Amino acid sequence: MSVRKRHEIWIEQCDAAQNIKLRYGLIAAFDYVVGEKLLNFASAAYRHAEFARELPGFVTRVRCLFTPQEMRVQIARIEQQRLEEDACSEEDDDDFLRETPAAAAERARQFATIKELLTAAELGTS
Repeated sequence: MSVRKRHEIWIEQCDAAQNIKLRYGLIAAFDYVVGEKLLNFASAAYRHAEFARELPGFVTRVRCLFTPQEMRVQIARIEQQRLEEDACSEEDDDDFLRETPAAAAERARQFATIKELLTAAELGTS
């Protein structure tokens, strides 16, 4: 996939999130662009330098879609959902699809990074 193509994809995803916000509301838009697209992109960025180079632009664009208060509230909601899901999966010993502890820790680390980038007062340029 070319750099141009990756760039076009996250721009299209942000445009779609704006339309989703208008048609279906804040929660649907946030879940789509942050809970799904941005977190998947961040996961790819962890493994591929070309995605890592695009991540700051994607984060900046997402920060323009929501107010700081909207982001704080929605991130807290997603965190609570994840805690509840993790608690449920720990209770189910027969769940053969359960992620490994290492994968769960990596997912949590990536979410924490995205949370920090989205809620920071300012993004640095260093």
